[in-house]
Amino acid sequence: MDTLSQFKDEFETEYQTTRKFLESYPEGKNDYAPHEKSMKLMPLATHISEIFGWPNTILKTSEVDFANGDFQPKDLSTKEDLLQTLDDNFNSAQESLKNAKEEDLNEYWALKNNGHEVAKWTKYGSIRHSLNQITHHRAQLGVYYRLNDIALPGSYGPTADQQSF
Repeated sequence: MDTLSQFKDEFETEYQTTRKFLESYPEGKNDYAPHEKSMKLMPLATHISEIFGWPNTILKTSEVDFANGDFQPKDLSTKEDLLQTLDDNFNSAQESLKNAKEEDLNEYWALKNNGHEVAKWTKYGSIRHSLNQITHHRAQLGVYYRLNDIALPGSYGPTADQQSF
């Protein structure tokens, strides 16, 4: 099985879908949150755009420790910033997947916080988790959009805002 090319194809599909969502990003709603415990709209959209860079990080490192500053979320403020971050991260991920070897996916990768291991997977599992995170957080974004009467693009088929086939 050629897992790396399958990952490239999956990331391409998720990228195209996510780009449609971010192209619909509403200016002036950066601080919107549906609940006090919910992430605000811009940080959520930023997080989604940054997840596309995870394969690059995963394939080039053995861990990320949040407390050590290994990763700092970007502070974006515009739709253009979101789209540029998405594009840059997607391109770096595709390049890393193209240059990786299947056996690289068997190595382990960990998320840590101040040395404490929060999660650990094979690099295959870590990249799979990235794809799951994209889907999960994009669905959250869709709820935020719906609550603000923003038309939803389709993800895996048409939405109520699009004509059915």
